[in-house]
Amino acid sequence: MSTEAADPPEGIPDSASRAARDLSVVFSRLRRRIREVARDEDLTPSQVSALTLVGKHGAATASALASAEGVRPQSMAATLAALAQHGLIRRTPDPDDGRRHLVALTDAGRARVAGDREARGEWLARAFQERYSEEERRTVLDALALLERLTRP
Repeated sequence: MSTEAADPPEGIPDSASRAARDLSVVFSRLRRRIREVARDEDLTPSQVSALTLVGKHGAATASALASAEGVRPQSMAATLAALAQHGLIRRTPDPDDGRRHLVALTDAGRARVAGDREARGEWLARAFQERYSEEERRTVLDALALLERLTRP
């Protein structure tokens, strides 16, 4: 994958260092490509990200969303205003604090998130079908089983 070989950190084999570097590059490219698949012309990447976040975690305050996205509250407010204009989110009073509002998906927002998820999943499955043999797909599955260990504490 990578032609430039930086010296690995002390005590770490070159193969481990290279695997870490190459995996990071491949995952970044794959993540970018998957995002492009369901890219909506009428929504910015920030809006898609916020919409997906609300879809994944449920109703939340604007400040919680801003924190989760790593953006300023003012930026999140602008993002949410645009999503509300598209009819994808709604704001309701927070039952625990009447000064705040909770942001949740509308039916249209849920349909949009589900449609995007389905489009990404379908693209990835078709790409595996068209670009890899059955044996190669099994190799990928074996590699994923090994990579799963990285996610464990």
